[in-house]
Amino acid sequence: MAKRDYYETLGLSKGAGADEIKKAYRQKAKELHPDRNADNPNAEAQFKEANEAYDVLKNADKKAAYDRYGHAAFEGGNGASAGAGRGGHGDFGSAFSDVFDDLFGDMMGGRRGGGQSRAQRGNDLRYNLRINLEDAYQGMQKTITVPTAVACDSCTGTGAEGGSEPQTCPTCSGMGKVRAQQGFFTVERTCPTCNGMGQTIKNPCKVCHGHGRVEKEKSLSVNIPAGVETGTRIRLAGEGEAGMRGGPTGDLYIFIEVNEHKLFERDGGTLYCRVPVSLASAALGGEIEVPTIDGGRSRVKIPEGSQSGRQMRLRSKGMPGLRGGPNGDMLIELAVETPVNLTARQREILKEFDEIAAENNPEGTSFFKSVKSFWDGMKG
Repeated sequence: MAKRDYYETLGLSKGAGADEIKKAYRQKAKELHPDRNADNPNAEAQFKEANEAYDVLKNADKKAAYDRYGHAAFEGGNGASAGAGRGGHGDFGSAFSDVFDDLFGDMMGGRRGGGQSRAQRGNDLRYNLRINLEDAYQGMQKTITVPTAVACDSCTGTGAEGGSEPQTCPTCSGMGKVRAQQGFFTVERTCPTCNGMGQTIKNPCKVCHGHGRVEKEKSLSVNIPAGVETGTRIRLAGEGEAGMRGGPTGDLYIFIEVNEHKLFERDGGTLYCRVPVSLASAALGGEIEVPTIDGGRSRVKIPEGSQSGRQMRLRSKGMPGLRGGPNGDMLIELAVETPVNLTARQREILKEFDEIAAENNPEGTSFFKSVKSFWDGMKG
């Protein structure tokens, strides 16, 4: 099968200039690259064909030979093939690396100019802070101590001793990465000389050993807003680790955990308080005094005949909204207590009461009627 014309392969007219050729190849490479055409079985072959065409046309000598002799220029047997390269198969690494950054700069971090600084951003830090429910209700100022890395004062964060400047890495020319040809692919790796920094230091700082930062504890005053709950995250920008060799500082994230309370249980903005009441108080009704999270007291009326689990709502006595929203409510849940350690007289009174109060227990009466009906049905 005859080879396609190289200009036709790249969608060019004969006589196209170097800029046109590179632009056309870049477009074809994006369109046909196998990684972007997993569902096209012909993509790899077409990509190789475009690569072969570009490898010839980008070289002035090869292009001149091809313009004069066509494909025959690279088949051997005439003087035009001199200096033409390795047959007509093309060198993928040579061709593709010319436009590698243009094609995949967005995925590999963009183009990197030679000599560019490789200062690295510092790590973000996490601090777990436990507080009481009262503190979550009121909000608070809290001073915390965080172990972190700060810029070295001796070298002002450069990592170099005596005011000297880091030098551009001779291995990667400041790019921080080197490329190697492995068969069909060009592989990019972190530079082994500068470890990706793009710079080397001939005279490292004796305090930080060339890192540009030192370990140190830092005290910070943190504002804990009212309404926080377990899982709330507070970000302090620029309070994380200092960057390597003058790089930007990371952030500090404070994660809140609210301790369990002896009296209150929290669900979002709602507070629950389980209050024990005597059997007599539940039956006869009355009033009880309950605590509130702000340290105050509220009087709550118990309806006559209240059962365990009955809830009564105190409006706006719950937790405040985190960003200035309204307070939640507080729910009082009654727990009717059964008396224990009875005296003989108390037992006598309760037995007498139980005998004359059977008809006053509607739930029990209904339940046992249902049980009797169930058993009768089983016998039938």
